[in-house]
Amino acid sequence: MTLKPSRSGDYREIIYGTEHWELLKNLREKAAFLMSALAEFHLYAVVHGSIARGDVKAGSDIDVFIPDVQNSFIVETALEQAGICVNNRFVVQATPTYAMKAHIEIDEVSSVSFPLMGMRKVEREFYLFGGEINLVQLKADLKVAGVDKRLMLIEPNASGHVESSVIGREAFVAKTLGISTETVLDRVHALTKRDLVGRTGVFLKKELSSDETFELALKRLSDLNPAVRRRIKKGL
Repeated sequence: MTLKPSRSGDYREIIYGTEHWELLKNLREKAAFLMSALAEFHLYAVVHGSIARGDVKAGSDIDVFIPDVQNSFIVETALEQAGICVNNRFVVQATPTYAMKAHIEIDEVSSVSFPLMGMRKVEREFYLFGGEINLVQLKADLKVAGVDKRLMLIEPNASGHVESSVIGREAFVAKTLGISTETVLDRVHALTKRDLVGRTGVFLKKELSSDETFELALKRLSDLNPAVRRRIKKGL
C-alpha cells in the first residue's frame, strides 16, 4: 500500500524490536556488498532511503547510487567481476527537466544507478533529503536523518527513531539535513501531488537490449526526442 504524506504535527518515538534490527543488518550487508564491488573500481557510491535512516520494512529497496557521471562499461564490469548478475537495465528520466539516469536492476529490491548527465543541485539533494550514507559510514553502522514517503522526518537514535511531520517545518528540516529549503519544498510538492492525483510514474523509462550500452541508448533517445536533446545540453 502506498504511504500517504502526513499533514499533522505528529511526533512520536519508534522502538525497534529484535526482528527489525536483524532485517536492517541483513539489508545493510547486501548494500555493502554492492558498494564494495563498486569501490574495487574506485567508484564512490551511497545507499539512500530507509537503509540509511534505519526505518526499514520487509521489502525495503536497496538503492545504491553513484553521484557522478560514469562510463557505464566500468560500472557494469565492477558488478560482473564481483559475480553480481544483472536482471535488467533501463534509462530513466523522472521529469523532462531532470537528468537521465542509468538504472541497473539487480533483483526485485536491489539496484545501482548513476546520472548520464550533470544534475542540478535540487536533484543531487534528493538523495540527502531521503538520507544517504557511503560505504565507510555503512561499515561503521552509522544511521542518518532523512525524510520518508509520508513526509515524516526520521531521526535515528540508539533504540530506533523519532519521527515528525515535515509539512509546515520545511526550513527546519532543510537545516537538519544540510540541504536547501528549495529541495525540501520541491519534494513536499511532488509527494503531496502524488497523494492527490495518484502515482505519476516517470517521464521516460527505456529498457536496454543486451548489446546496447547506456551511452548508445542515450544517443538514440537524443536523436529521436528534442526534449532529451535540450536536457543533455543543459547538463553539459
